Amino acid sequence: MAAPPQLQALLQAVNTLLRKRRYHAVLAMLKGFRNGAVYGVKIRAPHALVMTFLFRSGSLQEKLQAILKATYTHSRNLACFVFTYKSLCALQSHVQGETNQTHSFLAAFIGGLLLFGENNNINSQINMYLTSRVLFALCRLAVEKGYLPKLKWDPFPLHTAVIWGLVLWLFEYHRPTLQPSLQSSMTYLYEDSNVWHDISDFLIFNKSRPSK
Repeated sequence: MAAPPQLQALLQAVNTLLRKRRYHAVLAMLKGFRNGAVYGVKIRAPHALVMTFLFRSGSLQEKLQAILKATYTHSRNLACFVFTYKSLCALQSHVQGETNQTHSFLAAFIGGLLLFGENNNINSQINMYLTSRVLFALCRLAVEKGYLPKLKWDPFPLHTAVIWGLVLWLFEYHRPTLQPSLQSSMTYLYEDSNVWHDISDFLIFNKSRPSK
């Protein structure tokens, strides 16, 4: 079934507008907002679903509300950050008449402060995710630029051993320093596995069901 002529004309006008280079910066901000919102949902919804049903107590309605709230918060913040970042980059380029590397840092610095500066579980998880990847990238950049020597052996096994040693040491003796979600995961793995009463909570359930 063909679309009505009015709708076809509207779509053609919209497509013509989207192809105009003069509006590219503004349209990129809008699409960045869209992509941020979609990506936030794709990333947060499955994570919140699994973590909530694994570790959160409460009714089904409370769990669903928690999942929706976490997903909405992540999606909104990421969408607004992308929009803010692209806006500030475009503004700096317009004012200075050129683009340089400081624009990216300053735009992201301001956007991160505004959108991810609140100390909550979601922002903490995002920042921890980025911290590990930024450190890896900076090390690689330092080697690439010659600030650090390129090792003749693969440091990854040593890095892995140190990280796992430190995280279990922190969990056993300085637990409050770890992120709550990591504490929950490690409690499930390393503490709950020390306790059982019969076959039901040894193989089937993590903890025994309360007797009726």
